[in-house]
Amino acid sequence: MKRFGLIILGLGALALVAGWALTRPATIPADEVAAITPDLARGELVFHAAGCASCHAAPDAEDKTILAGGYRLDTPAGVFVAPNISQDPEYGIGNWTRAEVVTAIIKGTSPDGRHYYPAFPYPAYNKAELSDIVSLAAYLETLPADPTPSQPHELGFPYSIRVGIGLWKLVGVTDGYAIDLPDDPQLARGQYLSEALAHCGECHTPRNMQQALDTTRWFAGAPNPSGRGTIPNITPAKLDWSLDDIAAYLETGFTPDFDVAGGTMAAVVQGLGNLPKEDLEAIAAYVKAVPAAE
Repeated sequence: MKRFGLIILGLGALALVAGWALTRPATIPADEVAAITPDLARGELVFHAAGCASCHAAPDAEDKTILAGGYRLDTPAGVFVAPNISQDPEYGIGNWTRAEVVTAIIKGTSPDGRHYYPAFPYPAYNKAELSDIVSLAAYLETLPADPTPSQPHELGFPYSIRVGIGLWKLVGVTDGYAIDLPDDPQLARGQYLSEALAHCGECHTPRNMQQALDTTRWFAGAPNPSGRGTIPNITPAKLDWSLDDIAAYLETGFTPDFDVAGGTMAAVVQGLGNLPKEDLEAIAAYVKAVPAAE
């Protein structure tokens, strides 16, 4: 019995070690980040494509470069509150290293080694080119500081316990793209913008039992996390707009029937409207190429 107990303890210790190894927060090495020369113009484009201001600018703020945080995302798990990511050294990220910023965006890991909740869309950003995220981090360094303290998330049990996020990352974060496409430069650019930077699937794709994106129904629409209404299906099964219609909507917010983007999509359009025409056309081409799904 004593030997049996020792075996059980040993197996338990091995399970703990294996669990720690599989779920420990990942980081981007500082030397990899330092080896890349950032392009500020590129960083600004990534800033707009990724929709940083749509969550991190203060609600109703006129200056969308003041990233004071405060946006509230209602979900079944509770309310996630976007933090201050301005250059304030105390209340923002002004004292973070560039590698720490890049790690947060790509790996969902904080400077103190904690997992971020996936309300921060790192499951999409992890597909971005490292040089683009380094350029984004450098661009963020040029933006104003704001001394507004970040507010805590309002989550109930068990969602308030972060330790499970490491396990969730094993199923909820993937390296590859969601769908296969023909070899075409415009489609490749549109897929990169849509799946990696603009993270369109995070809202427009339903989730499975593990709350990971159900890629078999990519862009097929999903319940609104707030519980109020739904996010629309934008596959060709429901969206019959032309490529030009989609590109114009992403730039202006106006639909072909003269309606206008509302809700969170209005903030998305404010960012995407800063992209060059060829990028908007690439996103539109990608949306048209997504398999139809009811």
